[in-house]
Amino acid sequence: MKKLFGYPEFDKNGEKILTTYNNEYSDMMMDIRVYRLEAGETREFMRKDEEMAVLLLSGNIVFAWEGNREKADRKDVFTEGPWCVHVCTGTSVSVTAESPSEILVQCTKNKKEFSAKLYRPKDAPWVYSCKGKFGDVARRRVSTIFDYETAPYSKMVLGEVLNDRGNWSGYLPHRHPQPETYYFKFDRPEGFGASFVGDHVFKSTDGSFSAIPGGELHPQAAAPGFQMYTCWMIRHLDGNPWLQTDRCEDERYTWLHDAE
Repeated sequence: MKKLFGYPEFDKNGEKILTTYNNEYSDMMMDIRVYRLEAGETREFMRKDEEMAVLLLSGNIVFAWEGNREKADRKDVFTEGPWCVHVCTGTSVSVTAESPSEILVQCTKNKKEFSAKLYRPKDAPWVYSCKGKFGDVARRRVSTIFDYETAPYSKMVLGEVLNDRGNWSGYLPHRHPQPETYYFKFDRPEGFGASFVGDHVFKSTDGSFSAIPGGELHPQAAAPGFQMYTCWMIRHLDGNPWLQTDRCEDERYTWLHDAE
């Protein structure tokens, strides 16, 4: 049986492995890792026959790719928006940390060539969702960095969600055939929430992740007192990309749309 949730830790080299093509989370069809960089440290990333997105989670870094250099600063995921470089197969991206920093690298197999793109916070603004609905306890801010609509050449979707304290996200319970991975962070180290994958429930903690197979319901909740961040990453299926309009809600709960 494939695993549905993980509590990985950083190794001595500052690497945390979430999903790969051959580990217990291979159904995600993505290679996803998180890195900690010390001030002055440089890491270079390049994948053959894979596309790659390098997302800044916190810190002060310099991105370098295809002769370009761009400084990116992010205090943390709770107060400032995303910086991300998205490149195609064979394109190198280096990250030099000017302060202790943390980045997430999302990859999937894709031989298609496309122009590299830098996404700045202004390109992926936070938008409040579900304000006033479901008893006003499903308030969240959503940022879509890229998806099929904006990057049809990609086989991935990358975005971020910020739950208000004690609120739900991914609500109403919904499913889609494409696999999805959630990476969680909390604004306090003791923060926690609940991650639902089908009929299974897991305690989401800072640095944990959920590996959601296609077709499984997957709402989430944050405990009162804690703000929860989720990096959400979807892998398109060949011939069946995930679309914003494809949200398939569990019919048992759709009555809540009209409830006061």
